[in-house]
Amino acid sequence: MTTQLLPRTFFLAFFLLLSTQASAATEKLLAPQLVIENTSRALLGKLKDPEFASNKTEIHNFVDEAIFPNVDTVRMSALVLGKHWRKASKQQKKQFIAAFKNLLVNTYSTTFTEQFDNWTIDYLPLKLKASDKTTTVKTIVSQSGKANAKIDYSMVRRNEQWKIYDLKVEGISLVISNRESFSQMIKDSGSLDKVIAELEAKNQR
Repeated sequence: MTTQLLPRTFFLAFFLLLSTQASAATEKLLAPQLVIENTSRALLGKLKDPEFASNKTEIHNFVDEAIFPNVDTVRMSALVLGKHWRKASKQQKKQFIAAFKNLLVNTYSTTFTEQFDNWTIDYLPLKLKASDKTTTVKTIVSQSGKANAKIDYSMVRRNEQWKIYDLKVEGISLVISNRESFSQMIKDSGSLDKVIAELEAKNQR
């Protein structure tokens, strides 16, 4: 698997967003923003435990059980595969969703070894109608001595729950970046089945 998947920048941004206190008062945040804020509070609570960051199994379980229920991995998978999703069988879709989600969880879990200090996050104003099914939560992440980072979260409402299906760091989309990578992988390998097999093997390492 030579094509680089899931650029680390995106996961560092994801980690920062979920591990930093929002500057706005919680009661002023709208429902999609609260998904992110509530997750950040849960993560901050875990990070107070000095043994947490060194326990790979606990980290993986927490990411899988507490963070990724807030991610629409089905929609993300469909967007990542693009035209290949429409051609895929139900079984292929099921296998890809599982393999891609595990890749996300495994990669995201590794960011817990990084040190992040003195980060702050500002939520930009969000206009949301009761009938809206999708929205974008725009944020600015700041750290002393470094340039501010604009991070936008694309979210969808399913069964009255808001979930993340894409994020953009300075305008660069996680979904689009990986769509290009997977498209090239499928072209190089000759089939979606082979790419799924490669993902499954990578997740076992």
